[in-house]
Amino acid sequence: MAPAATAPLPPLPGVWEVREGFVAHPLLAEGLLRALPFQVDLARLALVEDLLVVLPTGLGKTVVAALVAAELLRPGEGKLLFLAPTRPLVQQHADSFRRWLPRLRQARFTGTVAHPRREGSWQAVQAVFATPEIVVNDLNAERYDLRSVRLLVLDEVHHAVGKYAYVAIAERYRRERPLGGRLLGLTASPGGRDERIEEVVRVLGAPRVEARSREDPGVAEFVQPIEVSYRWVELPPEAKRVQAHLAAAARGEARKLQKMGYLRKKPIASLSVKDLIALRSEIFARPGPMVRKFGPLFHQLVLLHLHHAQERLETQGMEPFRLYVERVRTKEKPSRGDRAFVALPEVVASVEEAKSHLENTLEPSHPKLDALVTLLREEMARAAPAAPRVLVFAQYRDTIQGIQERLEAQGWTVGRFVGQATRDGSDRGMNQKEQLRVLSGFRDGRFPILVASSVAEEGLDVPDVDLVVFFEAVPSEIRAIQRRGRTGRSGVGRVVVLLTHETRDVGYQRAEARREQAMGRIVRRLSAEARRRASRRSADGGPETGEGPETP
Repeated sequence: MAPAATAPLPPLPGVWEVREGFVAHPLLAEGLLRALPFQVDLARLALVEDLLVVLPTGLGKTVVAALVAAELLRPGEGKLLFLAPTRPLVQQHADSFRRWLPRLRQARFTGTVAHPRREGSWQAVQAVFATPEIVVNDLNAERYDLRSVRLLVLDEVHHAVGKYAYVAIAERYRRERPLGGRLLGLTASPGGRDERIEEVVRVLGAPRVEARSREDPGVAEFVQPIEVSYRWVELPPEAKRVQAHLAAAARGEARKLQKMGYLRKKPIASLSVKDLIALRSEIFARPGPMVRKFGPLFHQLVLLHLHHAQERLETQGMEPFRLYVERVRTKEKPSRGDRAFVALPEVVASVEEAKSHLENTLEPSHPKLDALVTLLREEMARAAPAAPRVLVFAQYRDTIQGIQERLEAQGWTVGRFVGQATRDGSDRGMNQKEQLRVLSGFRDGRFPILVASSVAEEGLDVPDVDLVVFFEAVPSEIRAIQRRGRTGRSGVGRVVVLLTHETRDVGYQRAEARREQAMGRIVRRLSAEARRRASRRSADGGPETGEGPETP
């Protein structure tokens, strides 16, 4: 991403001062927030116009929000509304602001807080930290409005697309906000497609876009580099036989759909989950009676199941593949497509092959498990005598359970961090208190290894992670950036991605790299356009944007 066009500006007199390297302000606790020039620059911009900040994870997006909040709430009037997608993230931001701005009375609005308590809290506090769904429900119920909100912060603002709650809240805030009210969007990764980023910008009302990268002048000297490497494994012969069975079944289903006039734009081997989900919408959109759509919809569901089964086999292992098929087979109310999938001769043969392999070998479900053990032994030896902190990300809960069991069998103490949904007795979800307790134990060094699902990707503050491991490649540039951002905060960060030759891992890794490069180009363009607009306004002597509410 492009560096800032101008040299860092000094803190504003009477707004932020610098004392012994820390930002000083009447509402900020002394000696807690370092005066990093790029953070102060971004905060200055957010005081005068709505701002979308693209800043890599670990570079202090929340600090920027705190600086802006301190100044906008200095007069003693108005509120801060700080929204984040998950309860643990809401709790984290509330805790940070309690340390940084101790004089602000604050409340948390999440699904665990009762309505009457929320209603009273809104009037009594200056800062509200909430999940967006709760705020949308409250606004629809007219428990409060946004006319007193001087600063609306949308964390992980790349979610502000489609029907996500950020969209409705941003639209309403732009109508109701008080004179001088500001909107601040924060993200490390707004997306790799023009349409997605432009939708986020449109939802926010076309704010100024400012991006910084770890390599930019004025930033590089304050951050640690992140080293990314890859470890490759091969599928065992038994898994390759299952892979061939499933690929043959998928080709058969795809060809049936092609004969019906679908799936003709891409090679069968290149079809993704998104393609198959989009196919369902395409089938419904085709003209003609509904009865003629049942056949294509049937084959679309069978093909989607096959894709999921292939992905689990190739990137996760024999056991996650077997469990997926078993879960479809034992559905309480299986559809015709579900029953057809598990009855396919190729799937039946694949399940038998997987069962036989798992029952008659001491080899792990996937060779990545051995590669992970080897990697962790190297890390433990490298960090000795101190114990390193290692964060392992895995896509699926079945895999997380298998990783935990494998690592604990080596004598390591391993923490597990997953979402709240409980699928069955052997795969229990974690409530917010349990999640916070696990994160606290990892931070305090009570166990060196944490195995986590995507719940831990966004924003959670886990300092001093020495090594982040991707158990699989992820095709999403947003998720890859979020995962990498868990390391490289106070020391050189290390990321290792486990990949399997001739599997979906390869395509996913290439897709993520392309999308991340595209994201960088798009964000640089938007940021440059914002600077040109700001220069023209300055040259024309025009007013700054975002000075008050829009006319309804």
